[in-house]
Amino acid sequence: MRLAPHFLALTFLSPAVRAQAPEATLDRAAAVYAKMSTAHVTFTQTLTNPLTGKDVTSKGDMIERLPGHYLVTFTQPAGDRIVSDGRVVWVYLPSTNPGQALKFSVGDGGAHVPDFTSWLLDKPKDRFTLGDGGAATVGGHATRVVTLAPKSKNTPFSSAKLWIDDADGIVRQFETVDANGSVRRVRIDSIEMNVPASGHLFTFTPPAGVKVYEPGASGT
Repeated sequence: MRLAPHFLALTFLSPAVRAQAPEATLDRAAAVYAKMSTAHVTFTQTLTNPLTGKDVTSKGDMIERLPGHYLVTFTQPAGDRIVSDGRVVWVYLPSTNPGQALKFSVGDGGAHVPDFTSWLLDKPKDRFTLGDGGAATVGGHATRVVTLAPKSKNTPFSSAKLWIDDADGIVRQFETVDANGSVRRVRIDSIEMNVPASGHLFTFTPPAGVKVYEPGASGT
């Protein structure tokens, strides 16, 4: 997971040369990720359904502890949560599925709710074929867009993009497209790295009366 910070050489390259080097741009983001053990992120997510052409926007906070621990608490719609302790992923979305919670095993059904940070920035050049997506501004930050085409059919999306900050290498936005064409775009509104994140944050107990479904488990 730890990648050497080869991005230092970019200091002396012109913007035109940098635009031709998505590998070097991604190295910068991977170097930032390699130094991160925890993070607190606020985000805005937009899901686009290709069948209806409609967008659904949500907002929330995520606390992440590497590897594989995260707590996503949605503020819009309020009450929705996704929780992973590195072994089990809970998906509790009362806004759309009241009275039920989904329980996945990581590496099995949990692939439906992957840890995108790890998927996109852990050994990215081994996982993806990279391309230059041009320059863009995200939330007032000048970024370079890197496109990613998965090399493995086991990747839980068909393509992805990263918007990487020119100044500090932080991923300011990412986008994934799944097999049926649904597009998930997540804008990072704020991020604090290496913050306290105790283990109890990554546990989930279904509320009273909530039925638990385990997709893929015997008898389900």
